[in-house]
Amino acid sequence: MTAVIVGSMMLSAMAVAQSLKPEIGPSPPQDAMPLYRGGVEKAVSSLPEIVRDVRAKSHVPGIAVAVVHGGKTVFARGYGERVEGDATQPVDEFTVFQVASISKSISATVAAIAMTRSAQAGKPIGWDDRVRAYLPDFVLGNEYVSNQATIGDFFAHRSGLPEAAGDNLEDLGFERREIIQRLRLMPLDAFRTSYHYANFGTTIGAEAVAAAMGERWEILADRLLFQPLAMRSTSYLHKAFLAQPNRAVLHAFEGGKFKPLYDRNPDEQAPAGGVSSNVTELAKWLQLLLAGGKHGGETLMTTEAILPALTPQVVNGRGDAFDARTGFYGYGFNVNVNANGRTSMGHSGAFLLGAGTTFQILPSADVGIVVLTNGAPVGAAEAIAARFMDIVQYGEETRDWYALAHQRMMDFFKPVGDLAGATPPPHPKPARNLADYAGQYANLYLEAATVKVEGDHLVLLLGPRLMKFPLRHWDGDTFAMSPGGENAPEGSLSSVKFSGREANPKVMTVDYLNAEGLGTLSR
Repeated sequence: MTAVIVGSMMLSAMAVAQSLKPEIGPSPPQDAMPLYRGGVEKAVSSLPEIVRDVRAKSHVPGIAVAVVHGGKTVFARGYGERVEGDATQPVDEFTVFQVASISKSISATVAAIAMTRSAQAGKPIGWDDRVRAYLPDFVLGNEYVSNQATIGDFFAHRSGLPEAAGDNLEDLGFERREIIQRLRLMPLDAFRTSYHYANFGTTIGAEAVAAAMGERWEILADRLLFQPLAMRSTSYLHKAFLAQPNRAVLHAFEGGKFKPLYDRNPDEQAPAGGVSSNVTELAKWLQLLLAGGKHGGETLMTTEAILPALTPQVVNGRGDAFDARTGFYGYGFNVNVNANGRTSMGHSGAFLLGAGTTFQILPSADVGIVVLTNGAPVGAAEAIAARFMDIVQYGEETRDWYALAHQRMMDFFKPVGDLAGATPPPHPKPARNLADYAGQYANLYLEAATVKVEGDHLVLLLGPRLMKFPLRHWDGDTFAMSPGGENAPEGSLSSVKFSGREANPKVMTVDYLNAEGLGTLSR
């Protein structure tokens, strides 16, 4: 009896407590700091000076910026040059840039539209659908993960694939299908509780959506997003970018200067990094996001389809102290809670070969900004967007955003490889006869590699395009090579070690390809 009375009293107390709970209303604006009155207008009027200041500090050749607010584009302008030092090729609001990883957020938008269309057709696709339902031959290194991983898992970088999985294969010229097949050889981290940023994870998720819709991804995106929004200069195809007469040339950051040295063809990872566009057209996309998927009176994507992409799905930046905020990733979007309690979403993009981009949306203020540059990522794009959003929210800038962003971005330029920065031994042990090292080596990840003698040195041929890397003797059976491509900054230097007691070494290990133990090849 007593137990019943106590239980009733407890239930009654809980009911009273619930009835006294204050009504704080939806979030925001009731539980967030008020926005600075006139902040958007002040921020827009400040933009030209912000861009000039950041460009002067960074020396980025060309910058384009657009702002959307109240369902309209309220600012779109270009600054600088498409090619460093050529004033006859100015950047304007129609200049087409490679947007790099902003592509991930665009791809999540395409996926949300596909999910909306498929539901309307009675064959719904969802973020929680297993990839194998649409790509039955898909395999990773763990059968459970292979069978259970969803479209959302790959868009959120929580599949367990290592960071940058497959990027080195792309550098060597492998095709998308071949790269995805080889990911089965990689060791996986914890499924759904780890976060590792991987371009080809996003690509896998997008490929599953495309297969479900029965179209190539590049065609599907054009039909579902680019055509309805009249984004006529926007494409996932590199050849379409090269066909644009008003396009920004990539500028790598080498020797402390921006130089137009390279082309970057991201077709193999297109859903993750292959979009090219201009700020005028990307502004239309931002308007679509801020309008909750509505465009011209039509619902292109429902809230149910896009909201999961814009809300936290995995921790991607855990706070390192009790009072530090934690960062999150949705499906193709970074998701943050700002110091004023307001949520913002965005993404940056970077090619070390010469692109730095970013965008941010602040839904509670109905405002978004996109910044594109044709210089490698030195923090210029992020600084412009952050300074703008500071003024929108607080009426003034809260810190030196360029100094902060630049410092963090410089980590991308650290050379890779075990010999980077090392001093050659003063008295190296002699090598064998060069011909002893020559021959074919192979493993399942890299397929075949060929070592040849050319004159007085060795060369290593890697990948389906037989990319040539000269080898210079370092010490004994160890040689040094300078890897190239998007994932090997200036100054990178890797060992190539041969081993085996036989007259001809049987094993070769290429250090910069060996992060997951997949850089060892045998005759």
